[in-house]
Amino acid sequence: MRPGEGELPMTPTTRLSIAEYDPGWRDQFETERARIADALGPLARRIDHNGSTAVPGLDAKPVIDIQISVDMLEPLTAYAAPLAAIGYTHLPHADDAVCPFFYRPATWPHTHHLHVVQAGGDEERRTLAFRDYLRDHPDVAARYAALKRDLASRADADDAESREAYALAKTDFVEEVLRTALASDYPRAL
Repeated sequence: MRPGEGELPMTPTTRLSIAEYDPGWRDQFETERARIADALGPLARRIDHNGSTAVPGLDAKPVIDIQISVDMLEPLTAYAAPLAAIGYTHLPHADDAVCPFFYRPATWPHTHHLHVVQAGGDEERRTLAFRDYLRDHPDVAARYAALKRDLASRADADDAESREAYALAKTDFVEEVLRTALASDYPRAL
């Protein structure tokens, strides 16, 4: 991390919200999963609920994270156009070669984040390994919730750079859990 990158201010204008776990997040995912499946048809090999809202009992930003596995990430328009038709905005980024990112609605705050990955690829496996490990290890999920609450208390929800710094500040924890999860043969099934 470069100096100043990933650092959070001590007094945000509008604090980033971490909500108590809501069992309704699963239903929200299922509703969205059906919309995405209708829009993408056979392009979507898998549609998985991932991120903190996919871990029962884990406090989270109330944003439903969804991972869509496709055979090929290029051409991006093959899935970007159908996703745009159901309200998703693509955020162009250098990571598009590995994991194109979409969100809705177009303005903040977002309710849904989509991550498109290659079916059978490393990114698909890493994301599901992290989710599954947290599901199976409530003590680790509790540590993650405490870290997120601390970081969110210093993140400005109205500032995109501050939200990105919040995400970057979680990297060391996520990578530590991923090393353990992957060494323990997570995810259990693909």
